[in-house]
Amino acid sequence: MAASTELHFLLVPLVAQGHIIPMVDLARILAARGPRVTLVTTPVNAARNRAAVEAANRAGLAVELVELPFPGPQLGIPEGLEAIDQLDKEHITFFHAIWKMAEPLEEYIRALPRRPDCLIADACNPWTAGVCELFDIPRLVMHCPSAYYLLAVHNLFAHGVYDSVGDEDMAPFEVPDFPVRAVGNKATFRGFFQFPGIEKEQRDMIDAEATADGLLINTFRGVEGVFVDAYAAALCRRTWAVGPTCASLSIEDDAKAGRGNRADVDAGRIVSWLDARPPASVMYISFGSIARLPAKQLAELARGLENSGRPFVWAIKEAKSDAAVRTLLDDEGFEERVKDRGLLVRGWAPQVTILSHPAVGGFLTHCGWNATLEAISHGVPALTWPSFCDQFSSERLLVDVLDVGVRSGVKMPVMNVPEEADGVQVVSGDVEKVINELMDDGPAGAARRCRAKELAAEARATMEEGGSSYCDLTDMISFVSELSRKTTHERDTSWTAHPMHFTAAELGHNKGDKIEADAALEVQS
Repeated sequence: MAASTELHFLLVPLVAQGHIIPMVDLARILAARGPRVTLVTTPVNAARNRAAVEAANRAGLAVELVELPFPGPQLGIPEGLEAIDQLDKEHITFFHAIWKMAEPLEEYIRALPRRPDCLIADACNPWTAGVCELFDIPRLVMHCPSAYYLLAVHNLFAHGVYDSVGDEDMAPFEVPDFPVRAVGNKATFRGFFQFPGIEKEQRDMIDAEATADGLLINTFRGVEGVFVDAYAAALCRRTWAVGPTCASLSIEDDAKAGRGNRADVDAGRIVSWLDARPPASVMYISFGSIARLPAKQLAELARGLENSGRPFVWAIKEAKSDAAVRTLLDDEGFEERVKDRGLLVRGWAPQVTILSHPAVGGFLTHCGWNATLEAISHGVPALTWPSFCDQFSSERLLVDVLDVGVRSGVKMPVMNVPEEADGVQVVSGDVEKVINELMDDGPAGAARRCRAKELAAEARATMEEGGSSYCDLTDMISFVSELSRKTTHERDTSWTAHPMHFTAAELGHNKGDKIEADAALEVQS
């Protein structure tokens, strides 16, 4: 693997917390194996993730964070609005601005002393395909949702199921040609960019994936091997499972607490609070960076938590912007009533710090894939409360396939809830019931916790030398290295060797080599 030390990877995540976090993790993992890694994002997102990159630098890893200007103001988007979680509603113009990032990325690459050996782009950044073609840079696509979801959506498109149901979001169907039985509807099996107004973006994503040199998925074969292999076969692409990235590194406490963003509460305070609780007794509640509960549903959740009598830590970001939520917490006295057993974090919480604490025995989660992997990696059973897109697939995987989760009772995305329900899908009595079911000390609860611990051990092992994800990453690095060594293109005179990144050997990318590699993959399959 000596060649890996000569490689330079350029990573381009989507400007969304759930996508940047695993890409930052991947940057650390790659750098720990020898290559130099540059992570490219916008100023706001760089500031949020700087602590993790600085921690990698202190550990001696060659990870660089580069800021590119966000083109939003060109389209009328306010200065400083650069991340999807900053949007208060769907904003098609924001996605149009993301696509315009191709120009500053092109300018950045053109100014480098030597082009990178490989660009790893988020699947939701298909605009990078044109940049890579311009500079003849090998391109890998990284997927941040589960392989279960990726395969399900692919099969639904391939078999024309979406067309057959048309605009009927709630019309039931079974996913065809799928490794397990999966029943749902368009609302709970919706693909990324499958919304009116961004049809071009959806086509771009599909086309860019189909022409990539390979695919990376933040998962591991111990939980999703059958889905990974089926997806690789369906796309006829080299595919590597390289996760769970959250289980990959032993990171410093300050970087762990600020993973993805600086926490709105001192991590030490939370740890001290958890230290005083019995093992596996505390419920942690978080809905991630984007999903938001309607005020009345949040009130039902609060009453259910209070009535359950269970200790809990609740990261309640709505308290920073929603007056109705602040009224519930303060004026109506919720926080005061539960102060002896409930800890509220009004904003971003140090999630990995919390989930890794032995006092935490359950995780009420929106089922974003990062949160799902963090629950799995730390052996914490999940109370599932999905909000949109791939989150319903994460719920199915946790509950139906892995048997480490309990459903909350949510049936559909908030946007599909009838108006007369005021956004409420789970009333307080049912909240109390499912919390007690998840945290139960009886045989069912004990068996669920045992399975969760077994998966956590497997998640850690897969990232260690000899583990399946470790080996997949080794193979990916070798694949990229081989693409560089075999090039027959003449080096453009504007690119010169950089002693920190490259040897004197000619590096490049031969499209013919990619065809040969893909043909070899099909023979192996």
